[in-house]
Amino acid sequence: MFLTTLLDRHAILGNVSVNSKRQALQMVADVAARQLGLEAAEVHQALLEREKLGSTGVGMGVAVPHAALAGLDRMHGIFVRLDAPVDYDSIDDMPVDLIFALLAPENAGTEHLRALAKVSRLLRQKDLREQLRKMENPDAIYAILTDIADSNAA
Repeated sequence: MFLTTLLDRHAILGNVSVNSKRQALQMVADVAARQLGLEAAEVHQALLEREKLGSTGVGMGVAVPHAALAGLDRMHGIFVRLDAPVDYDSIDDMPVDLIFALLAPENAGTEHLRALAKVSRLLRQKDLREQLRKMENPDAIYAILTDIADSNAA
């Protein structure tokens, strides 16, 4: 799975200001509503429900929130870089400033798990995280994410 098929350059926000995990997830839901034609409230609720099962803060300032939603025909990614980290109940207790959300069709099954694994592996790369933290332009963020991810997949 290549990130170019998962992540649309219009589903990337850089330098976003929020005060909480809840607001960060609302930002993801707003992008999903705008880009995918979903109801923002439905997406937000699905992400919050998933967080009740355990935090999707995977450590090192990274979160990978995810949810399965009706109305999707394939996996979609949304990337948000916060201008200041927020408390996220991460496994390492570090606040989060890099969020890569995954939205899957209700019947995605193993495709959803493969996408989660790929994104998690990708964002474990320290150099990549440092580059992403310096970027504000969504096109630059897209280029870095897709170039690195797709070259690793080859």
